[in-house]
Amino acid sequence: MAIAEQNECASAPHNTRSAGLAHSPVLALASLSLATLLSSLGTSIASVGLPSLMQAFGAPFQSVQWVVLAYLLAITALIVSAGRLADMLGRRPLLLGGIALFTLASVLCGLAPTLWLLIAARAVQGLGAALMMALTLAFVAETVTKERTGSAMGLLGAMSAIGTTLGPSLGGLLIAGFGWRAIFLVNVPLGLLTFALASLALPARDKTAEAAQNSFDAIGTVLLALTLAAYALAMTLGRGHFGALNIGLLVAAGIGVVLFGVAQTKAKSPLIRLARLYDIRLSASLATNLVVATVMMATLVVAPFYLSRALGLDAAMVGVVLSTGPLVSALSALVAGRLTDRFGAHRMMAVGLFSLAVGTSLLSLAATKLGIASYIVPIAVTCFGYALFQTSNNAAVMSGVAAGERGVVSGLLNLSRNLGLITGASLMGAIFAAASTGERQSQDMLTSAAAAHGMQVTFQTATVLAVAALLLALLSTRAGGRLSVRQQPS
Repeated sequence: MAIAEQNECASAPHNTRSAGLAHSPVLALASLSLATLLSSLGTSIASVGLPSLMQAFGAPFQSVQWVVLAYLLAITALIVSAGRLADMLGRRPLLLGGIALFTLASVLCGLAPTLWLLIAARAVQGLGAALMMALTLAFVAETVTKERTGSAMGLLGAMSAIGTTLGPSLGGLLIAGFGWRAIFLVNVPLGLLTFALASLALPARDKTAEAAQNSFDAIGTVLLALTLAAYALAMTLGRGHFGALNIGLLVAAGIGVVLFGVAQTKAKSPLIRLARLYDIRLSASLATNLVVATVMMATLVVAPFYLSRALGLDAAMVGVVLSTGPLVSALSALVAGRLTDRFGAHRMMAVGLFSLAVGTSLLSLAATKLGIASYIVPIAVTCFGYALFQTSNNAAVMSGVAAGERGVVSGLLNLSRNLGLITGASLMGAIFAAASTGERQSQDMLTSAAAAHGMQVTFQTATVLAVAALLLALLSTRAGGRLSVRQQPS
């Protein structure tokens, strides 16, 4: 909470107490943290309720899984458009609208009488989450000084990890005590508190909103949303088994990318200024963010099988051990913010990626004879590296963006992460399945040896990707530094 004390002290010594609270960077950062918590909690808490929803609605898993997919698809398809719209109309009203929409949709989810109405409400909730995710990062530059950007990014990263960690355990307790509707209704009081804090503390007017008079790129928005939805569906439908539908959706996504690029070159006010992506550091940061998210998805997809099959842990113990990673990420993010402020974002990105590569390498060497330690120690190293990379990468990108583009660039950062998670779920799951096939006793029985072998091959692949991300970050930093030198006047 000391992140913005300098701003507070330097603002207006003769302000009234109420005015001071209304412009308090501490309260503003608290509201942004709660918005981050809500959006991540909305993702993780619903997954634990799928078995209960199958029983409540008498529906198969293929139908019930859309409760999770609808939320993720809405975020993925709309997050960039949400950021661009906020740059044009002002971030404060859009963020408040997103919080209100998320809260209202949570009420509709909790009261839904049918499965498909619940799925529709989850899509609306995803739209609210897209607005919150796109704008929380964008607001940091207006909330704290540049010297404290890393600490603020670390706090938001910690809140995201806390939401991911808290979701399954909180959801399980709520379902056991009050039924499945409680996992959605719990968002209502949190949403109201977040809205109240945000409306009180966030700046009343955006400095750049008045200058953004361009028309909204509706064609680009529709094309990008359809393209991203096609890709996300291609990666998620079939539960890891690619068929004609998945291939068709990938082809459609490829065509969509081409059409979107053409539309952006002709639009008077494009959704994404393609020239912006020619910035070596920005494009490299987005690509690295995608690769890192792909790597981290392996811990969610593969680790449960390793812990349950290879180590023989029961379901309760698996849940406890799996919470280690998000817990380390939450604690590390706070430290990562201070390290980023002190040593610089680009240097800490490299350190974080190196730690990530070391951690995944150790996971690929996991020996079952070492027991739980064979997972906990490497995952702690991995998640520390991930938290350090995320914090420093976000700080590096957002600190170098003009005020009028913060919303769309924040949306791109979140989009690259979401696409990486979606890709990782499919890619890492497929690698694990292929690597463990030869060790299985039968088609349906995953032995301890099969799970251990699948774990090793999957994280060997993850290590290669992590090293590639590290090299990309180093090369882009060097290239960006050379470009800056050349641009300096002689």
